[in-house]
Amino acid sequence: MPKRSKEKPLKRRSSLEELLPKQSRVEDGAPPSPLSFLSPSSLFESLIQPMGPEQFFSEYWEKKPLHLQRSDPTTASYYQSLFQLSDLQSLCSHDLEYYTDVNVVRCINGKKKDLNKQGKVKSSVLNKSFTQNKATIQFHQPQRFKDELWKIQEKLECFFGGLVGSNVYITPQESQGLPAHYDDVEVFILQLEGQKNWLLYNPTVTLAAEYCVESEERIGSPSHEITLKAGDLLYFPRGTIHQASTPAGGQHSTHLTLSTYQRMSWGDLLLDVFPSVLSARSKREVSLRGGMPRRFLLGDGAGQDTSRQMASLLRSLAEEIETGKQEVRSTHMKRDFITNRLPPHSQEDLLTPSGRIPALGDTVCLMHKDHMVITVEPSQERTDEASEMVVFVLHSLKNQRENHMMGESGDEEEEEDISRGLQFPLSHLQALLQLQKAEQLTVDQLQLPTEEEKCSLVLALWSESLLEVL
Repeated sequence: MPKRSKEKPLKRRSSLEELLPKQSRVEDGAPPSPLSFLSPSSLFESLIQPMGPEQFFSEYWEKKPLHLQRSDPTTASYYQSLFQLSDLQSLCSHDLEYYTDVNVVRCINGKKKDLNKQGKVKSSVLNKSFTQNKATIQFHQPQRFKDELWKIQEKLECFFGGLVGSNVYITPQESQGLPAHYDDVEVFILQLEGQKNWLLYNPTVTLAAEYCVESEERIGSPSHEITLKAGDLLYFPRGTIHQASTPAGGQHSTHLTLSTYQRMSWGDLLLDVFPSVLSARSKREVSLRGGMPRRFLLGDGAGQDTSRQMASLLRSLAEEIETGKQEVRSTHMKRDFITNRLPPHSQEDLLTPSGRIPALGDTVCLMHKDHMVITVEPSQERTDEASEMVVFVLHSLKNQRENHMMGESGDEEEEEDISRGLQFPLSHLQALLQLQKAEQLTVDQLQLPTEEEKCSLVLALWSESLLEVL
């Protein structure tokens, strides 16, 4: 058991909700949203207003922090409606567990103190940690329970083309949850309740690819000292060292962290595409199938000649990619994204196909293009023959919101991937790309040799709610 704080304990209260000032509670009627949900682009544009996306990506993205101050009470009220301290009591009825759903911590003398219990989270125990131990409550992935956050993050995943996670941090006054550290994600912070003082430091690792706690001796003086107020937004790139505390004399602080671009660097993309590129090239280029030097694995074959040969092979491969002779295809990153991302916000209406069955003369279009990917990869059927390349159409319409960003995985992962989509012969690739690129087209325009194949393709997509007849 962790030692209790030596500070004078507060009088026990019946619930976390009683800690809220009366004027800060949001009524049942949801406040008007300052965000635009017309499209992924409009959502992001409204999130960072009054700054425009072009300026943001040219001057700040992956470069430096940005603080957007808002004095608009409508924005502040809407932010508070996304998540507030009083929500914790009802959420504890969802069989939340420590570490998995909730993390309870406090930073003391630059060190993180773990105040988590074991098993299920009880509201009364959480309340005691918050009031008596001045602990920060970190709520993991609240979009699993909060519809408005589901709506926001689903649109942002479409905008970025990558996973978008979130955490809520609730910290009592005059307290700090985590020591100075940096993350491997791009961070957007929305201040929901109260105020929070942020200290940002220049990175020791630019665009870091992993999480790391940094010592006070290494980080130097802050590059930015920022106080976030309700309705404000703060952005900083991955690798930015940061720590935050709640000032004395006020209420608690609640902020939401939206994070994205984890393992989405050029290096990650090369790691994904290179094995398939090299494999395809090896089938055509005999020099790549030649044997490596004898005893290379034992350390005797490495030398200048070996380095020159490897560099020559890589240059040849790079030239083929640059001239378009070698197609570059992402597989694992696409699968990881589409099978782990949020389903569409209106998921319940998408699980059964709508409209009539498509016929040869019909005009059709793909639906939910941002929720599907096309991959070309070896067939997963096990035979003694050489592996055959096939086309997979994977989608996220059947994904489980409750598992989003929670690391759910198991032995049946590959089987589940297939159940989230369709498999076609490689000969269907061009027809699928036609549908993906066109706003609409008639079924008989599809680049397939027979009418039967054209109708079979659109019927399969329609059955998965990925295509509709106009």
